[in-house]
Amino acid sequence: MLPIAMLTGVVAYYVYVNIPVLDGTHAVVNRAIGYVQPALLFCMLFVSFCRVSVRELKPRSWMLKMLAIQALSFVAMGLFVIAIPDVPGRVVIESAMICMICPTATAAAVVTMKLHGNSSVVVSYTCLINLVVSLLVPAMVPFLHESAHAGMGFEVSFLLILAKVFPLLIMPLVAAWFVRHLFPKFHAAILRQTNLAFYLWSVSLSLAIGMSVKALVHSDEGFWTMVGIAMASLVCCLAQFVLGRIIGRQHGEPVAGTQALGQKNTVFAIWMGYTFLNPVTALAGGFYSVWHNLVNSWQLWRERKRVNG
Repeated sequence: MLPIAMLTGVVAYYVYVNIPVLDGTHAVVNRAIGYVQPALLFCMLFVSFCRVSVRELKPRSWMLKMLAIQALSFVAMGLFVIAIPDVPGRVVIESAMICMICPTATAAAVVTMKLHGNSSVVVSYTCLINLVVSLLVPAMVPFLHESAHAGMGFEVSFLLILAKVFPLLIMPLVAAWFVRHLFPKFHAAILRQTNLAFYLWSVSLSLAIGMSVKALVHSDEGFWTMVGIAMASLVCCLAQFVLGRIIGRQHGEPVAGTQALGQKNTVFAIWMGYTFLNPVTALAGGFYSVWHNLVNSWQLWRERKRVNG
């Protein structure tokens, strides 16, 4: 489904922009996607969290190490860019920032279960990193792109960005908890739709890739910048999978640690790139989606081979 969803986004963009009769709709469609994409992200997380009981959410102290890796790397690169705003390869650095701070994918728990790991640990970490991201991104972005917030104080910029990020990452969990306890029949109906989150992810990814292609087409960045973004996302992907496994193994959860830190909500990464940073950085999420799915495929193949002898 990954290549199909990504190819659909690319083809849909080029077909749409090359139909002359639709030229007058571009601005309206762009604004509509600005509302639809966050709504799809919210629904995707909401449906996934509906399958999680609050009793399963037991944070472990060792998760602070993984939170520190994501938060400190994001802040360190951000401070470097703020200190040297004209640094060569700034787009590549911002792309790496997105890859490092991006929260855990809701599907990580499913992959963890298939790898015979502790999926509840992954869900717990997903909630923690969502909270960290929802506060850290609004705190850092106003300093990264001051021109986008000209005339606004830090407090105003922080609240405006928080209003976009917080509902996407935290409110789905709150809404799922309310639905579970106040509307049990509706909750049961959601649980019966076993593939709903998957379909929402597919549509979200297609839209996100379409927006990434738009950013690429309208960008003045060169070929080597694109290569740099691809390589930065690959390095970030492999580093987080390895570090997650090291930390997880130290505490008896090698599979959960690997997936919690390495497998990302790349649709959010793409949305974050074209919404808050240089739009070309959205490509980092697209590349990361390819890399972490390749790693997952290899892990699942290796596990199947181990089980079958």
